[in-house]
Amino acid sequence: MTGAAELRSRTREFLAAHPPATTGRSEFLGARFDAGLAWVHYPAGLGGLDAARSLQAVVDAELEAAGAPDNDPRRIGIGLGMAAPTILAYGTEEQKRRFLRPLWIGEEVWCQLFSEPGAGSDLAALGTRAVRDGADGDWVVNGQKVWTSSAHIARWAILIARTDPEAPKHRGITYFLCDMTDPGVEVRPLRQITGEAEFNEVFLSDVRIPDARRLGPVGEGWKVAQTTLMNERVSIGGMRLPREGGMIGPVARTWRERPELRTHDLHQRLLTLWVEAEVARLTGERLRQQLAAGQPGPEGSGMKLGFARLNQEISGLEVELRGEEGLLYDDWTMRRPELVDFTGRDAGYRYLRSKGNSIEGGTSEVLLNIVAERVLGLPAEPRNDKDVPWKDLAR
Repeated sequence: MTGAAELRSRTREFLAAHPPATTGRSEFLGARFDAGLAWVHYPAGLGGLDAARSLQAVVDAELEAAGAPDNDPRRIGIGLGMAAPTILAYGTEEQKRRFLRPLWIGEEVWCQLFSEPGAGSDLAALGTRAVRDGADGDWVVNGQKVWTSSAHIARWAILIARTDPEAPKHRGITYFLCDMTDPGVEVRPLRQITGEAEFNEVFLSDVRIPDARRLGPVGEGWKVAQTTLMNERVSIGGMRLPREGGMIGPVARTWRERPELRTHDLHQRLLTLWVEAEVARLTGERLRQQLAAGQPGPEGSGMKLGFARLNQEISGLEVELRGEEGLLYDDWTMRRPELVDFTGRDAGYRYLRSKGNSIEGGTSEVLLNIVAERVLGLPAEPRNDKDVPWKDLAR
């Protein structure tokens, strides 16, 4: 078993052979992946060394101290946080070797084709169809997806589609890897409350996907998708932050730098939210330690719930604290951003954008059910459509 001392030594040897100051960024990242220092808990040959997940921090600290470039994780977050762990869990060896390296290096951006206009909170009700065609085994996909982050810059997508309308909704779904440059894939911008078009809707018209890009068995896409969703909620709600990282930072700085804005009532609310943000940060650290021993579980849903609520309450407090200034919003432009930037914008942007936190990555209502049933062990809500064929469901 690779230990901390051995990893530290490996990393220093790697840095000596690939000095960050004189090695091109792409070359450095590719060499890092090949050396097993990308995500050390992955298998050897796939960016890792079969080491404990917690030891990634040892590698990262050495690389950061040496000024090494990172792989722009925010830009490729869907690939890193959702696509990669799902491909690792369910992909063939050929799929793992084809997709994981360019994904981690950032050569290929990924998006997620899950939600639909009629299947958001009830994702298993999705209606996008994939039909087997001909002796070559291709699948022909038709349907519409919505709320797709990064679709306008993505090369690949993780896609779930219905392959058996005769089966109950959770059992007739199959998981695919879709090439966003294929004929029949159309991406349209969705303008949000912020004025931007960070999200997209995606139309799939007779898109042909080879069976070799199916992930997992036919009809078991819901099981595969659960791996994606659990990892997604951890990646959204369990980000590693320093103290006063995230939304609480700008509010705390404004409070310190603008004493004329302070009131007793706002002070009490700020103290409460500061403590809650710190508790959430430390809980996230504990969750990541638990992840080092296994796969994400339903606890990530609780973290994501807290993330959404805190962001909305903190951004609301910031607008109140700034008074008339808080109502100003000068970014009302039809931009197509690659990244969501909460801290580098004004208070009005943060207030508006945080409204989406309780929807993206699973609505808060759905996550409350998950926490109630899978964490607290409470009785499940009655579901009268569990065994009804999808084609017979009311829509």
